[in-house]
Amino acid sequence: MVRVILHADMDAFYASVEQRDQPELRGKPVIIGAKSPRGVVSAASYEARKFGVHSAMPGFLAHKLCPSGVFLAGDMDKYVGVSRQVAQVFAEFTDAIEPLSLDEAFLDITGSIGLFGSAEAIGRALKRRVREVVDLPVSVGIATSKLVAKMACGRGKPDGLLIVQPGQEADLLAPLAVGELFGIGPKSAEKLQAAGLRTIGDLATAELTRLIPLVGRRARELQALAQGRDERPVVSERQAKSIGEEATFETDVIDRERIVSALSAHADAVAARARRAGLLGRTVVVKAKLGQRRHGGSTPRSAHELFPVHSKQTKLGEPTCSAQAIRQAALSLWDEMRLGEPVRLLGVTLADLSDQASQTKQLDLFARPAAESQNQRLGQALDAIATKFGKRALRFGAEAPEKVTASDRAKLGALEQAPADGKKPPGRPGPG
Repeated sequence: MVRVILHADMDAFYASVEQRDQPELRGKPVIIGAKSPRGVVSAASYEARKFGVHSAMPGFLAHKLCPSGVFLAGDMDKYVGVSRQVAQVFAEFTDAIEPLSLDEAFLDITGSIGLFGSAEAIGRALKRRVREVVDLPVSVGIATSKLVAKMACGRGKPDGLLIVQPGQEADLLAPLAVGELFGIGPKSAEKLQAAGLRTIGDLATAELTRLIPLVGRRARELQALAQGRDERPVVSERQAKSIGEEATFETDVIDRERIVSALSAHADAVAARARRAGLLGRTVVVKAKLGQRRHGGSTPRSAHELFPVHSKQTKLGEPTCSAQAIRQAALSLWDEMRLGEPVRLLGVTLADLSDQASQTKQLDLFARPAAESQNQRLGQALDAIATKFGKRALRFGAEAPEKVTASDRAKLGALEQAPADGKKPPGRPGPG
């Protein structure tokens, strides 16, 4: 039986939600996540995209390209709620769903054809139901593989439905730029283009002996994708690979007390999220984005091309969801990084995740058995207090209010509380 894979992608999701909820914004260039020049665009309406604004673009460049744009901080809680409603709609058509993010997913509808009549009927019904439930547009691509379904979805935007029939996969891909193929990054695309392989069709028909010097051992895999052959299954249950928290400072920071405050705040937030999900992590990663801008060309594609990002990680002795263990590891990593210059963004990530229930721990004859149990109980108690009284009801000493930046407060939810001076708190900053 030929597989039938559907890729659904909400159009300019965050911006579309705001235009839905604020009718006066419809038809205007709405940009989410770059309210300040130091932010980064997380979504742009199609009206804004006409000016060249796109996701991951530095905020200062978005303001330059689209000075008349409506810049909003965004409301992640609202977007998550809408995403859950959309996921419930997807579940009406199949239980084989692989979410990719809040606004897109793969659906294996092979077994649903008999119920709905045809792939086209499913695509149209899904679009109609999404519109009925959340009053938002969704683009749909349908093909025999995940790769081609996703590419078809992108070709049909906005609010489109494009079906690629079996045997027509290569025809859809052939004229597209080689850099658009899944798995080919900017550097590989430059190498291929320099060698005269400018389109996906060129890659599909090239001799392997020509490709291997350019892309190495991935030559066969990339050529198969270029020919429309992709056997990856739709994976219904996807456990998160990592849990991370990061925020951009309003001004560049080098003061150690503020660094400690930010890393501690992120560590606590990561630990709380891990506990809620029933997960433990063995690896801690610290990410720092430098404050001094480097040359990024006339049209930088993302903030990372302008502000170098450094990261360092360490593997813990045992998996944990303890804020104390994550915090200590993060602070040690920061000291080891020795950056020596101000940073504009800091982040902490817990990786190598596993389910708490799956962990069987060997007893250590010389260990203090109560320590980990005490940390677990402390974490659970803090979670309970935060749920009842707010995220900032309790703070560790390193997080005294005067040490926490506005960006930190936004990340932790402290902006829900009025500051002591009675002034209105600033809006939530965009990601860095």
